[in-house]
Amino acid sequence: MKRRILALASGAFILGAAEFVMMGILPQTAAAMQVSIPAAGHYISAYAIGVCVGTLILVFGRKVPPKNLIILFMIIALVGNTLSAVSFNSPMLLAARFISGLPHGAFFGTATLIAKTLADKGKEAQSVSMMVTGQTVANMLGVPAGTLLSEMLSWRLAFAILAAWSLMTMVLVIAWVPFVAPIKDAGIKGQFRFLTHAGPWFILMAVFCGNSGIFCWWSYISPWLQKVGGWDSSMVPLLMVLAGFGMVLGGIAGGRLTDLWKPGATAGLSQAIATVGLLLVFFVPGNLVTTAVLTFMIGFALFFNSSPQQLLMVQAGEGGGELIAGAAVQIAFNFGNAIGSIVGGAALTATAMNYHYTGLAGAPIALIAVIMLVTYSRRYETHTGATERMREVHV
Repeated sequence: MKRRILALASGAFILGAAEFVMMGILPQTAAAMQVSIPAAGHYISAYAIGVCVGTLILVFGRKVPPKNLIILFMIIALVGNTLSAVSFNSPMLLAARFISGLPHGAFFGTATLIAKTLADKGKEAQSVSMMVTGQTVANMLGVPAGTLLSEMLSWRLAFAILAAWSLMTMVLVIAWVPFVAPIKDAGIKGQFRFLTHAGPWFILMAVFCGNSGIFCWWSYISPWLQKVGGWDSSMVPLLMVLAGFGMVLGGIAGGRLTDLWKPGATAGLSQAIATVGLLLVFFVPGNLVTTAVLTFMIGFALFFNSSPQQLLMVQAGEGGGELIAGAAVQIAFNFGNAIGSIVGGAALTATAMNYHYTGLAGAPIALIAVIMLVTYSRRYETHTGATERMREVHV
């Protein structure tokens, strides 16, 4: 991996770990803050709401060089994770999680633009997928490590390490990421012009519904593994590694398939896999093997669609709206996370904490994402665009 993409991937790692680590440490955090498991799900929602609000940074920072924006986002991540580590009550942790989420969507919109701009011709999606790999590696290594630290020492230590990693990433970005000119200044209104077309709305609705469905289950994966699968709490970090490994493979596969095929169709395939996985969560009796397989399967699907969706939206925003369009994916992603967490929590409350029903609650919502992407592909992807993306080869 080129150093400039590695620096961006390091930032993606921070934000991916900050977002997803809460799923692995939810029981310990709930106990420390003296709230119930469904109530602790609000810590996930607070981060997601921060993602949505943080996009305003791009609205007013459109004239700032993308590299400088990345540095700003890491400073905010440093502050948010530090406050999370020292939170002494539930309201403070909610506020800290909100701050931690502020740079998330804006970062991925900006980092996608940088990765696409610096990529070799014909490898734009792969470049974006390698940047996003930082987020998937966070799920494979960072989240399990945070879960293990929570089991052995303290959940606070996980956030303290993320704060230190944010500082290190700032140094890497300063040293390795080259200057990229700011996007065309189309004005505040011009940044949102892409939303006047129907195509981007299909993508955004698919992202929202797909993640709402998955997070009905994923938000409560730690207790699900223990209650349904019969896993001991000490084994949950290992299962998080398995899920993260699926995400890494999914992210890489999605990037490669996107460069060869249709981005919308690739994302639709991913959402279909997730829908099947959620149905299996409900219908398949829980044991060690089935829960492990489903953890890997849905983890794979969750990031299989990441690079095609990011790339589609950045392309849709060309002409001054690239950053907002790229960030919009993460807004839809995290808004879906927030709603999914709430819906999943409601399903648990309504069924006396029957964790099978998190899958049943999520599957119909994920199916809507499949329909959206199939419709988008049939309407807009009449050809693969492979010829236009071919690289010139000198012999």
